[in-house]
Amino acid sequence: MTKKDYYNILGVDKNASPDEIKRAYRKLARKYHPDVNQDDKGAEAKFKEINAAFEVLGNQQKKAQYDQFGHAAFQQGARGGGGFQGFRGSGGFSSFEDIFSSSGFDDIFSAFTGMRGEETQRRSAPGADLRYDITITLEEAYTGITKKIQVPRFEKCSACNGTGAKSGTAKKTCDKCNGSGKVRQVRRSFLGQIVTVGICDKCRGKGTIIETPCPECNGTGRVKKTRTLDIKIPAGVDNDSHLRMAGEGEAGMNGASSGDLYIVIHIKPHDIFERYESDLYCKTTIGIAQATLGDEIEIPTIKGKAKLKIPAGTQSHTVFKLRNQGMPDVHGRGKGDQFVRIVIEIPKTMTKRQRQLMEEYAVETKQKATVGKGFFDKMKEYF
Repeated sequence: MTKKDYYNILGVDKNASPDEIKRAYRKLARKYHPDVNQDDKGAEAKFKEINAAFEVLGNQQKKAQYDQFGHAAFQQGARGGGGFQGFRGSGGFSSFEDIFSSSGFDDIFSAFTGMRGEETQRRSAPGADLRYDITITLEEAYTGITKKIQVPRFEKCSACNGTGAKSGTAKKTCDKCNGSGKVRQVRRSFLGQIVTVGICDKCRGKGTIIETPCPECNGTGRVKKTRTLDIKIPAGVDNDSHLRMAGEGEAGMNGASSGDLYIVIHIKPHDIFERYESDLYCKTTIGIAQATLGDEIEIPTIKGKAKLKIPAGTQSHTVFKLRNQGMPDVHGRGKGDQFVRIVIEIPKTMTKRQRQLMEEYAVETKQKATVGKGFFDKMKEYF
């Protein structure tokens, strides 16, 4: 039977460098390894072929002999068949793990060794973030305000300074994992060595052991307390705004860093104003005479009162804008506006004199009721 060319098997040319040959081999070995192709006998044969090629081309002396004499140079030293026990040689690998670990893929190999689990479990996770909801008035949102709040939380134990060990003692390095927090187990199979990595059961992945726990915190490094904090709410905040106070959340276990505190701001509904972003909206009523003849009225603003000139002939639901009378921008980019809707109030009752004057006005202006065209009349005209 004619043997295949080793260069063709690895997919490289005769001028390939040792690194190129090694990369080509590793790529093919990972692809055809029996651990990955357990039900494919053809892959097993291909894997043997790849290892045979690499054992020769991966060795400079053997490669030189192969380039000069071909397969004949190795007839006396032909590789035995039978399983995967003879694959190591000078440059080959005995197991799938060897392929990856030798090329820096030890973590990838974990997928084929029973999923090692959490190899890099965080030994001291930071403390939890906290949320605090606070309600303020629109006026407080306009000016900005400082509020005192009380936050129940876990804080670093002062007795042990967060270490969890009793004062005067210290943590010790775990003798089972030597401080790594994980242990390796090696077992042999007919495929070679299989390595699994798991969390150390003695220190629970922390790498250290507390022999004498702190009596104040029972070895956790933190205690429950209620802390009073001053929070500064900037002018212009809107409803559901969030403020972050770094490091004011709960302390982490065993001296780990603290989480953050998030303040969620709620603004009470206002009796007069409605808010949309930085603008304020309100409405006010005026009489028929004021709308007809014009007037200057006093209206409320978020910071007090202001004068508004009503031109003669103002119609009901006319909207006036007062510039820069709205809410300040939370980033300091000026203020919004205030919009005032004018509603003309029609008197429900009148004195005899008032009615007489109104009737005279109606006669004088020849006012009469007019009926606008209905929807269907307009549709008829349209078509």
